Amino acid sequence: MKLVYLLVALGLLFVVFQSFRTFSAAKTENQKYRVVKIEEGFEIRFYPKAMFATIQSSGTNYKQVASSGFRKLAGYIFGGNDQSKSIAMTAPVRMEMSDNGSAMSFVMPEKYDASTLPKPKDATVQIKESKESYEAVIAFGGYANDEKIKEYTNKLVELLNKKGIKIIGGYNFLGYNAPFDFFGRKNEITISVEWKE
Repeated sequence: MKLVYLLVALGLLFVVFQSFRTFSAAKTENQKYRVVKIEEGFEIRFYPKAMFATIQSSGTNYKQVASSGFRKLAGYIFGGNDQSKSIAMTAPVRMEMSDNGSAMSFVMPEKYDASTLPKPKDATVQIKESKESYEAVIAFGGYANDEKIKEYTNKLVELLNKKGIKIIGGYNFLGYNAPFDFFGRKNEITISVEWKE
């Protein structure tokens, strides 16, 4: 009987924890964009300029890039900078991957620009402003891995080719959740495209 009570108590704690995580995620600042076209299976977005903290990597896949890049970028926003200042975590974490190397970026909160962001103590963390872009986006749930990323990237390329939309850049993986968010996980693949409004 004690075991049953213990399991019920653990279950309730888990539900409360996940509810708190969902509430916290709802307050996380997301990178700004504007949806310009909704198609079957994907959408086209306009992304304005944004400030990124970025790590370059020789890794060519999700598994190689994810852990080392995340630690360095987290170090920067948790005080590893010339002002010892904490910077709020935003979403998504962006990963640009290719056979020639990869990059992981944290989007900086909108209130910062190049002059107000603290300088990283780690010289491998680069602060830069992204360019405006139009990006095709496809979403998927669950935990990401290289197989899923490849599957959805291929699916998005196929959809774009069918619509005759010109691809002008590589793909990015966008992850929106902490590792311990078990439910309602959100992932996206984006590809830069040629688009005129």
